[in-house]
Amino acid sequence: MNKNILYICGSRNQTIMLHRISRNIPGYNHYFTPYYADGIERVAARLGLLDFSVLGGEFYRQSTEYFATNNLQLDFRGEAREYELVIICSDLIIPKNIKGKRIVLVQEGMTDPENLPYKMVKKLGIPYYFGGTAATGLSDMYEIFCVASEGYRELFEMKGVKPEKIRVTGIPNFDNCAENLDNDFPHKGYALVCTSDARETYKTENRKKFILKAKGLSEGKQMIFKLHPNENVPRATREINKYAPGSIVYHKGKTDEMVANCDILITHYSSVVYVGIALGKKVHSSFDINELHRLAPIQNEGASAGIIAGECLKLLEVTVSKSVENNLDNVRIAGMTA
Repeated sequence: MNKNILYICGSRNQTIMLHRISRNIPGYNHYFTPYYADGIERVAARLGLLDFSVLGGEFYRQSTEYFATNNLQLDFRGEAREYELVIICSDLIIPKNIKGKRIVLVQEGMTDPENLPYKMVKKLGIPYYFGGTAATGLSDMYEIFCVASEGYRELFEMKGVKPEKIRVTGIPNFDNCAENLDNDFPHKGYALVCTSDARETYKTENRKKFILKAKGLSEGKQMIFKLHPNENVPRATREINKYAPGSIVYHKGKTDEMVANCDILITHYSSVVYVGIALGKKVHSSFDINELHRLAPIQNEGASAGIIAGECLKLLEVTVSKSVENNLDNVRIAGMTA
């Protein structure tokens, strides 16, 4: 009988990543679930108080919609069966029912700045999610952590992640940026501005200042704004029309293809900057550009999902070997006591 693997998804990016990995692991039953939590976080999610996060709202809707569209097997909260392996894109919350199981963590994308909340997580031991994605990897509750590049390996090691757990595999969705050059997006040669959902996730952002700064960096080119999927669209659109009139605004569409056709890419804190770097675009970010080049994900023509799957299979083989060894030990003990 085939054994089971659980994939705990979240954003659309995370869900697509994990689906791609699952396609490269034959001989197992694959089950998917939206991101979930226990205790007070679960109660808050049920009340709609966490709709700005992967525990609800637009992120939850997008992941469940993706499951249905791609005919993926759903096991909500992973409660219906036992699992040989759990694969996740975030360890900021580790649900109780996967603690003690074999877990593989896959880096989702860019990590947040190491700000005051992150430092409080490190010093005071408050829940990891208060530190945002800057706290990725700090749980140490996984056996393998698959990361985007050697630069990120160094970054996570500096944060305190155990070096022996890190594998530089590249990450799906960011490992074959050249494929986006073949597209039918109707515009070319513009300045693309990708916004963030900082305000929706209770972080600070001066949107007026950001828009005016982007306007100054656009070099007189047509400005196209691509809104974050989690963003308040009416509010963001009003602000753009006020401070950068004449701009084109999209809140849906394939962002990576928009990057492929632009001349200039302007972001605040967004993983999409790595697509621009890989494609040789002129990029602007609130992060240090030289540091972003150092961290940029490996480009391996889309091989990362298969490489990560290989790491998972190695781990599963160890699990099987240990299971056989334990069974043999039990047989020996039974024989000695017979």
